[in-house]
Amino acid sequence: MSNPVLASPPGDCCLKCFPHEGAPTGKFITIADVGTYIARPPTPAQENRVILYFPDVWGIDIFINGQLLCDYYASQGFLVLAIDYFRGDPVQLHRKDRQDTTTEPGFDYEAWKAKHQVFAAVAVPKWIDAVKAQFGTPETRYAAVGYCFGAPYVMDALSESTSIACVGAFGHPAFLNESHFNTCARPLFLSCAETDHTFPAASRHRAEELLTAGKRTFHIQLFSGVEHGFALRGNMDDPYERFTKEESASSIVRWFTKFM
Repeated sequence: MSNPVLASPPGDCCLKCFPHEGAPTGKFITIADVGTYIARPPTPAQENRVILYFPDVWGIDIFINGQLLCDYYASQGFLVLAIDYFRGDPVQLHRKDRQDTTTEPGFDYEAWKAKHQVFAAVAVPKWIDAVKAQFGTPETRYAAVGYCFGAPYVMDALSESTSIACVGAFGHPAFLNESHFNTCARPLFLSCAETDHTFPAASRHRAEELLTAGKRTFHIQLFSGVEHGFALRGNMDDPYERFTKEESASSIVRWFTKFM
């Protein structure tokens, strides 16, 4: 059966990043033999709402932007767990930006993506099971959020066959097919950029058609004037880019709160 691609693999645009400023407050632990960034909510009573965070190609282990975003979600009353499925090998160790050819001459971006996809396909389900065993109770509810590379793991968590999470969200996604939307069984928030090489307007419209046809619960948030990466790697010195990044995150919080 045909399963057209709607969000293509990460490209060179994913190598553009503006470092954010701040002091992360979470820490690193190991879950199912995989490094994990954990950010806790203000009170222990809020730890029965767990966000599973799936990073983009910049990872989580040395990427302050991702750590600060996890800290923000935690500050809003969630226990946040971010998996390092790159195992200490995020893309910035190989290429500092899209023009960089000197950090690692001959770096094979395609092979790097494929290697980590193979690992994640096996590691993510085991990691989720371990998270549920270590942090779950009969009252625990789970949400999933992912950016770019992390989007398919969100969709897997929302699928009819698993329904691991009761709600999910992604920002500027990659690696998605029509089947991800056909099988989505839980509320989905799509935070999107006007200019997105992985998830262009035609794909966004098709995703809307599929979700509507399936009578799914969803919301599409679209910001003009920004591009792929805005929700995680935008320029915080630009007032509008800062607004879109912060509005994306706060909207996801409200979406999660509604359905958890």
